[in-house]
Amino acid sequence: MKHFTKFAVVAASLAFTASAQAASYKFDPTHTEVRFYYNHAGLSEQSGEWKVVSGDVEFDPEKIEETKISVVIDPASIDTGVEALDEHMKNSDFFDVEKYPEITFVSTSVKQTSATGVTLVGDLTIKDQKHPVELDFKLNHNGPHPLGSYFDYYQGQWIGVEGTGEILRSDFGVGMFAPLTSDRVRLEISAEMREGGW
Repeated sequence: MKHFTKFAVVAASLAFTASAQAASYKFDPTHTEVRFYYNHAGLSEQSGEWKVVSGDVEFDPEKIEETKISVVIDPASIDTGVEALDEHMKNSDFFDVEKYPEITFVSTSVKQTSATGVTLVGDLTIKDQKHPVELDFKLNHNGPHPLGSYFDYYQGQWIGVEGTGEILRSDFGVGMFAPLTSDRVRLEISAEMREGGW
């Protein structure tokens, strides 16, 4: 058991050191999800997702603090599962997607917190309102995709991550009905990225 524990620790430490130089990655649009969760008037937790997400990541596993991330979200791609709510969220009461067609996130600092974890700080901009946001990420994978031998699409080097964080929606001009419907919103991100993109 002692040998297994030692092996597990070593294997985890290699997660951030599998490559020797920085590389540029792009999000896989078919395996990237940016979801949000909020409390609905104290009755239940509800959620939604933005379906159109793109971005670039500069990642060097030996220089984690130099990681750079830039993300663009199409607010009009919002999907709560309720068409009427989606349409309301797109208008000027909330995201005003015709006037503000992009939500952006640009990293400003990255700190490694564990063998597979980082805290990412960056500027989130919604409706021209820019505020710093802190996100905690776990690196699930760094290397060839496990499905690469089965599908051409998955060939090359890949990164897989999961992240979470919280924002106050009123900071970004989308605070209607807050705090009756919660101002605090939880973000959850799951993403796969391929080196060099497509």
